[in-house]
Amino acid sequence: MSFYFENDVSTLLLKQLLAGASASLGVIRLQRMGTMNSVYLKIRRWLSVLWAASPPLAFAGLIMVCDLGACLVAMAFDSRQITGINAWIKPAKFGLSSAITCWTLAWIARYLGDRPRIRNWSARVFAVSIAIEIIVIDLQAARGTTSHFNMAGSINRAAFITMGISIAALWFSMVSMTYALMRQHIQPASWAWALRLGLLLSVVGAAGGGFMLRQTPEQKQNPNLQQFGAHTVGAPDGGPGIPLLNWSENHGDLRVAHFLGLHAVQIIPLLAWWLLRKQRLTEVQRTRLIWLASGAYILVFTLLAWQALRGQALMQPNRETLFMASILVLLAGTGCWAVLSLPPYSALKKWVATLEVHS
Repeated sequence: MSFYFENDVSTLLLKQLLAGASASLGVIRLQRMGTMNSVYLKIRRWLSVLWAASPPLAFAGLIMVCDLGACLVAMAFDSRQITGINAWIKPAKFGLSSAITCWTLAWIARYLGDRPRIRNWSARVFAVSIAIEIIVIDLQAARGTTSHFNMAGSINRAAFITMGISIAALWFSMVSMTYALMRQHIQPASWAWALRLGLLLSVVGAAGGGFMLRQTPEQKQNPNLQQFGAHTVGAPDGGPGIPLLNWSENHGDLRVAHFLGLHAVQIIPLLAWWLLRKQRLTEVQRTRLIWLASGAYILVFTLLAWQALRGQALMQPNRETLFMASILVLLAGTGCWAVLSLPPYSALKKWVATLEVHS
């Protein structure tokens, strides 16, 4: 009798444990579904805001995300290599970078309400131009050859020239957006200058890609022009590269400075967003820090370009490069200390006047 009773109790306890476990799993599933729904709603709301600000740029960003996914799938099934890496790595990187840039510019377009014609024209030109560039890069990858600097044959030459025209067009569209931002009244001041200087630095960074169009000594000596320009200094394009980014491990690589310059339009506003969360800072201090950060940013961009043009790999700087980098860090640190520690100009004038009275 006791045996059957204990058996029933054990069975009952086991059922309760299983019921509790299934209930816990159900709660976890509901929580995950709630989290996924929340993320989905946030993404949808965010895309709606971007679409309302600039439909061409928002749509171009979506296309770039789809392109990134297609390149990742192609990477899994296509093992061909171009300049030492999988043929679809470069298109995937360009797709990701272009999606981020398109959505960033769409977000900036929200602030250009006073100049809708410049905003709309610039957005259309940029969206079309970036789409043309990505299409050419994808087609060249599908053909198993390089897209940039390739002048071997009429098809490759036409592809490279088409890319050059589209890049020039999107650069001019960024210039026009920068002009509109400079004339637009935006508050607070630190946020306004972060948008302006971030986009301006991206324009400079994009123009820095022109260094890659310099012919190497080998190209100048070759009567049959097969390649016009290169991103590697001191060696042919390709060879060992830093994981993921694929920047040259042993030679100068102009893509480092180009990458940093292009994405200033994301980095400087992110810094401003972080500074706005620091309540102890005054708006004057935030604005000065944005100017200081932008000045340091352009100096870092210049230093990286100078390092690459002398044939030095990013991770192999010589004494001159390290000396200039240390001076840059010293200047930036001193500037931050001055902004955060010294009294504002008005307070400084009052302090000087007080000294004059007591003396």
